[in-house]
Amino acid sequence: MTEHMSLSEGAARVRRGPIKIVDTSIRDGNQSLWGVAGITTGMVEAMGPIYERMGLAALDFTSSTHLNMGVKFHGENPWERIARMRAAAPNLHLSCITTGMRFMSWEKADESVFRMSLRVMARHGLSRLMIAEPMNDIEQTIKVAEWAKQEGLAQVMAGVVFTESPVHTDEKYRAATRAYNASEFIDTVYLKDPGGLLTAERTRELIPMMRAELPNKTLELHSHCTTGAAPHLYLVAAELGVDVLHTGLGPLSNGTAQPSLENLLTNLDTLGIEVDIDREAVAEGAALLHEFAKAQGLAPGAPHEYDLSFHQHQVPGGMMGTMKRQLAEIGMSDALPAVIAEAGRVRADLGYPIMVTPFSQFVGSQALMNVLAEKSGQKRYSRIPDEVLKFVLGHFGTPEGPISPEVLEKVAALPRTAEFSVPKVERTLAELHAEYAAKFGRDLTEEEMLLRIVMPEDQAEIAINAAPAPAWTGSRSARKTSSGSVTSVASFIEAANALPNWKHLNVNFNGESIRLNRTNP
Repeated sequence: MTEHMSLSEGAARVRRGPIKIVDTSIRDGNQSLWGVAGITTGMVEAMGPIYERMGLAALDFTSSTHLNMGVKFHGENPWERIARMRAAAPNLHLSCITTGMRFMSWEKADESVFRMSLRVMARHGLSRLMIAEPMNDIEQTIKVAEWAKQEGLAQVMAGVVFTESPVHTDEKYRAATRAYNASEFIDTVYLKDPGGLLTAERTRELIPMMRAELPNKTLELHSHCTTGAAPHLYLVAAELGVDVLHTGLGPLSNGTAQPSLENLLTNLDTLGIEVDIDREAVAEGAALLHEFAKAQGLAPGAPHEYDLSFHQHQVPGGMMGTMKRQLAEIGMSDALPAVIAEAGRVRADLGYPIMVTPFSQFVGSQALMNVLAEKSGQKRYSRIPDEVLKFVLGHFGTPEGPISPEVLEKVAALPRTAEFSVPKVERTLAELHAEYAAKFGRDLTEEEMLLRIVMPEDQAEIAINAAPAPAWTGSRSARKTSSGSVTSVASFIEAANALPNWKHLNVNFNGESIRLNRTNP
């Protein structure tokens, strides 16, 4: 009989079957490592049959942000992406993550708009909703779960969102787990760690507690490798009874994304823990993702050394990738350390919001503004974005911790505060149909109306009028010199055509940087 090592001394294994896997590569991996822009409809479609063969519990497929970025960066129709992936993987649970009441906007959506988004996504092939309510609002989570079931989504997973702060306690996590176990609208529960803040010690405390509160429901774990701890704590969680682990493949693992499935399989084999996965399909999927990376010159995720600084600022993996891209776009990449440090201070000032969408973006935006203000000789909070103002005013729920008196004073003095204090009047579905039919002189489908409600007019037009997205046909190499630079107009055109529906190109020519913008990709 083979002896296997254990990472949890004295802990009885409570496995209820082989570990199942949720792949996060094309949603969270793409966001954490490639700034959301690295995956096209043709690429996800090419991965579909491979994912189908892998035997996944589900695919972490999309979010409203990803659907929006598909329009912005690739000129694609978001409903086409869902439908084509469903056709490519007809039996796979395709998941969308939501923070509760928003769709393609930081603003909380009207119930009629949010339910419409659930209905449209389900109609085109999504079958699973992951709810990561950023204030761990139990009532709101269960309400959204009920709507999801009513609008056609087959499976709902509720998140117990982990963070570290003086106001977030294990009793709160226990209460949420217990409530989700009791809800008829929630099928599975996951411990979601957006900042990669879990440690092996905290995992040993939380997983057994949650496992005990979920006697008949599936328990999943989603963390990030941001601090370097996730590959280890996944093994600890597997020993302690977690049912499903969220992992990435190939270039879309490690870094600030999820642990590598390939490495996890080797380690679970060493521990003697069975995994229900097709390993040949895993290798095939990783190889194809490497092709996508090579074709676009995108860097793969790399393992991180253990870094405790993230426990101070708590910037999550997805936001870190987005922040790097945004700073690069304005020529301020060197300001990243200052913005990250300021993000930790802003979070404390705002009452320790959990650093998950959209609150992480609010904190990041305010941190960037504060850094820019101080660089120009102004004080912190000399500018406050509308989203932060609305957060302080309670538009997104009651902040879990006290807000800094300095921030409250600044907000009270802003003229916009009175404007945003007026209660919002929600529109019914019938009112929306009537409003947009009058505006466009015809009845709109829900697909078109939803895009026109939540997107700027120019982007909505691109999405609605988009030609079918090109299928992935393999990497096409432009004629290049050994340095990787194009050398003629012809080779530039060939290289540009090899890119999937580009919208912006940055060109370096004779020492000058030129940005090309394409209005109709």
